Amino acid sequence: MRFYTADECKAWLTGRNRPKPDTVEGCLHLRIPYPRQSSRLFYIAHWVATQLTYRMPTLLWITEWGIWGSSENWHLYYRLRRSYGDHFLLQEAPGHLFLEHEAEDLASFFQLSMLNGWGGYVLTDANYSNLFFSHDEFLDFYSDNQGVMDEILKALRNDQTAAK
Repeated sequence: MRFYTADECKAWLTGRNRPKPDTVEGCLHLRIPYPRQSSRLFYIAHWVATQLTYRMPTLLWITEWGIWGSSENWHLYYRLRRSYGDHFLLQEAPGHLFLEHEAEDLASFFQLSMLNGWGGYVLTDANYSNLFFSHDEFLDFYSDNQGVMDEILKALRNDQTAAK
């Protein structure tokens, strides 16, 4: 796992000839609200980390924080980050690059990001689907493949996290 500055996150995307997914015209879009029970965020985080990524490198790029200050557990976040030998502040290095064998690490950081009321992107190297998660408690999935979007909807509806 590596921590990236915002410029390094942009370079990661540029090196793959890709913009942020929410800026791509004509891309399929699916919005899923967070589950009512915060304990179900682990299911979403783990599913994203193990299924959406196709076990390929994935960039978790935090772009929103400090909006819901009473929800943020900075102590837990920085303890987790320091366990990887990093001492930068989130605003200095908001990117978290996970390699294919680090799915559990991605799940932990992603779950904590959602619990903290943060927003950002989960950008997959496979690029079959990517997502934006919001401090307003929803996930926006983007793909150019309807079959992939159907798989996402099926997985998250089965967890009863999708809107009815």
